[in-house]
Amino acid sequence: MDRREFLRTAGLSIASVQLGLVGAKAAEATESSWQSFEITTHIEVLKPSGVTRIWIPLPSPLATEFQRPLGNQIDCPAGVARTVIDQARALAFASCEISGGRTPGLTVVSRAATRNRSVDIARTVARTATAHHASTESLKPWMAASDGNSGNDIVHRKALEITRDAHSDMEKARAIYEWIVVNTYRNPKTRGCGRGDIRYMLESGDLGGKCADLNALFVGLARAAGLPARDAYGIRVAPSDLGYKSLGASSPTITKSQHCRAEVYVREYGWIPVDPADVRKVMLEEPPGNLPLTDEKVAAARTRLFGSWEMNWIAYNFANDVQLPGARFGRLPFFMYPQAETADGRLDCLDPDAFRYSITAQRLASS
Repeated sequence: MDRREFLRTAGLSIASVQLGLVGAKAAEATESSWQSFEITTHIEVLKPSGVTRIWIPLPSPLATEFQRPLGNQIDCPAGVARTVIDQARALAFASCEISGGRTPGLTVVSRAATRNRSVDIARTVARTATAHHASTESLKPWMAASDGNSGNDIVHRKALEITRDAHSDMEKARAIYEWIVVNTYRNPKTRGCGRGDIRYMLESGDLGGKCADLNALFVGLARAAGLPARDAYGIRVAPSDLGYKSLGASSPTITKSQHCRAEVYVREYGWIPVDPADVRKVMLEEPPGNLPLTDEKVAAARTRLFGSWEMNWIAYNFANDVQLPGARFGRLPFFMYPQAETADGRLDCLDPDAFRYSITAQRLASS
């Protein structure tokens, strides 16, 4: 067995173990509701200097009701590769270290299966309040402030203002979602997916940005209002089947298709998927562009994106403030893009042409 085949098989073993954790609801689902994708990420470092280190995010190692990992194949011909998994943050990534004098490169082929995710809020309301019981300990990480999602000062005051008329956790979550949809905007000039610096957004009054800003704002305000919440980082892998040109990958090349989403925990419902940033994306980008909130497509997206995700998107992780092993140039606010460092510093992950990386995706035929 060669090294690449071993790493692929190891990934499948992890997936098999995790599949045992999927709840009864997922087990009851028909296999036909799932679709499988293959993502290929290829990196070359054009100007190596000293030791080169490369890190690539992998599909989440957790098997859930909406995503299953199907393994990874890793090829680092000039160096030593390994896979790192942090189950608590649903984080997995491939890393490779290449010594000076050798041409740095890394190729990772990952497979994952997804199916559309929806929380039937109307049906769940009729259940008892004990329908979902995550332990207090397991929810603690999703209540804590991070460097980007500070839960004090202006964030806390704004959260209280937005939720002052809410009488339940669900009403709080809905109020924050609606406030973001109405008051923020998608800024096409924002680099990448944004920085997620919500304190700056509220202090400056500039509520523009992209998904890692607007959905981080939801997460930060939800936590400040006492609700567990988390960012979900990933990448779009296929066109939308719901008729939204702006909410899917437009070609097999997905190098710039990274997308951050959010989740909020409400005891009677469990984890609820939300994506207010995509409502603003529909408004700005859905043809003919600059649609008002009253537009039919916008209204439909606004309703749908509180409680559901279309899974033409693959989740990477929930991780903020990420310290990559062996990295010499600081933490990442989040890990959604390939990363690399040389002796001269960290490469610009938002400039894939200069960095020299590409990501492609294909939908696999049903077996």
